[in-house]
Amino acid sequence: MKLTRWTVALYMGLVFLCGGVAGAFAYRLYTVSTVSANGSRRNPEAFRKRFLAELKVRLNLSEEQMSKAGVIMEETSRRFRAARGIIEPDIKKIREDQRQQISEILNPEQRQEWGKMVEERDRERANKRRGGESK
Repeated sequence: MKLTRWTVALYMGLVFLCGGVAGAFAYRLYTVSTVSANGSRRNPEAFRKRFLAELKVRLNLSEEQMSKAGVIMEETSRRFRAARGIIEPDIKKIREDQRQQISEILNPEQRQEWGKMVEERDRERANKRRGGESK
């Protein structure tokens, strides 16, 4: 089969077009930003404002409904803080028990390194609580 100049030009144009589409797709994949679950801590107040704004827009809430929703969000926040206050001491005790049990199975040199590891983890946890980056 003999190809004419127009057929060759059409094929070359299609190959060029496919390359452009593939390049654009690859560029998009390369430059897409990722989401990290280890990022800064969530701001409860910012979440509350965004959530209430979304409720207002999507559900077309009246001002009275918005104020009631705000009260509900405040009450929920208070209940979460109370629950966290109740369970946090238990979690701390479990963590301390785990650390003690691990320490008991280690030799003296390992215990020194274990102490360093515990201090590093405590610093990281404190940084996360303050909203800072842990390193």
